[in-house]
Amino acid sequence: MFGIGMPELIVILIVALIIIGPKKLPDLAKSLGKGLAEFRHATDDVKESLNVDVMKDEINEIKDSILLDTDGKNSDSTEITDKDK
Repeated sequence: MFGIGMPELIVILIVALIIIGPKKLPDLAKSLGKGLAEFRHATDDVKESLNVDVMKDEINEIKDSILLDTDGKNSDSTEITDKDK
């Protein structure tokens, strides 16, 4: 967890308890937890959005390659029919 060991975490909590006070510390922890949860949710939304954009690009590339293959086959078949005539 970010390279913080148990002794460092205890020191941080003691300093926070002294500076903030025992009455406001639970409220601060609750607010911090909610903020981290919202940040994770926003991060997940961004990741999902990026994945959707990547998938759209891949789908368009596949679609274009299929259309080019289809156009190429149609032009080959017309050339064969022109040669047969």
